[in-house]
Amino acid sequence: MSENKKRVAIVGYGGMGSWHARHILASDVCELAGIWDIKPERRALAESNGIHVYSSLNDLLADKSIEIVTIAVPNECHMPIALEAMDSGKNVVCEKPVTLNHEELEKIIDKSKSTGKLFSVHQNRRWDCDYLIMKDLYASGKLGEVFSIESRYHGSRGIPGDWRAKKEHGGGMMLDWGVHLIDQILGIACDRKIEKIYCRCDHITNDEVDDGFKLEIYFNGGFTAHVEVGTSNFISMPRFFMAGRLGAAMIEDWKSDCRVVLCDEWDEKDVKPVVTAAGLTKTMAPRDENTTTEFVIPRPASDVHNFYRNICRAIDGKEEQLIKNNEVLRVMLVMEAAFRSDELCAVVDFEDIV
Repeated sequence: MSENKKRVAIVGYGGMGSWHARHILASDVCELAGIWDIKPERRALAESNGIHVYSSLNDLLADKSIEIVTIAVPNECHMPIALEAMDSGKNVVCEKPVTLNHEELEKIIDKSKSTGKLFSVHQNRRWDCDYLIMKDLYASGKLGEVFSIESRYHGSRGIPGDWRAKKEHGGGMMLDWGVHLIDQILGIACDRKIEKIYCRCDHITNDEVDDGFKLEIYFNGGFTAHVEVGTSNFISMPRFFMAGRLGAAMIEDWKSDCRVVLCDEWDEKDVKPVVTAAGLTKTMAPRDENTTTEFVIPRPASDVHNFYRNICRAIDGKEEQLIKNNEVLRVMLVMEAAFRSDELCAVVDFEDIV
């Protein structure tokens, strides 16, 4: 056992549980104490990978050397395990979506306060390069006053056939992917207040839970965010598009750089009409190079290990945790407002939800 590393145990050794295990094994601040999973085949897989397997959840929680418990099980199981882990004296990291509703999340937050144990949610998409570019660009003011942003993730394989397709387990794309994209939008527009929500959910391949959605978030000052997830899209639309009074920016997909076009001079002299389809237009004529400047913002460096580095420093009181519980709660409330809007087929006031 290293004197400088915090021991972490993982509950759940599926896709994300094994992801955490790999990153903890490579971490400079954590070491992996072991895992527990209710499925024998996953316990056997962990053992074959040289990972200690606890005999039960109680056995894991009884290990006094463990400082952090990471929860990576189906969504409906998050709350009871988190509460039990904090009662046993452990700090807790939980996969997203942390709970199925804000009432459950508030119980976890209250438990964190009463036990004095850190609780955080693994919003790993805050380390996505496309998000980091847009967040910095919005804050820089280079586009002038930003009035809209669009964020999309598109695929063409339908909803996964595992527990994510079942409502009782917290399935659906809003809870699976919406939780990430909404968190990113609120991180970009951190200076804005949400006023209204409108959402329509898709049920193309699944009637029980949404397999996609289109969400409009209306902020103060006329700023609008469009958030969209689709699982039946054989042609993907751009990952990000941001528009401001002085320019626009676009990222094609998660692995692309960012294209930016700035307007140097609004009034272009002697605009010539262009032929489009069966008519002429000046309004939609492309700008010339004399009135715009175009450049590319390359993908920044990003290190996902900074998540656990921050958790460890926050436990030691050396810095604030990056993913704050009030931010996670706000995302949960936006998702609940989105479901409410879809149910009513109407725009809802966000303040009525909160």
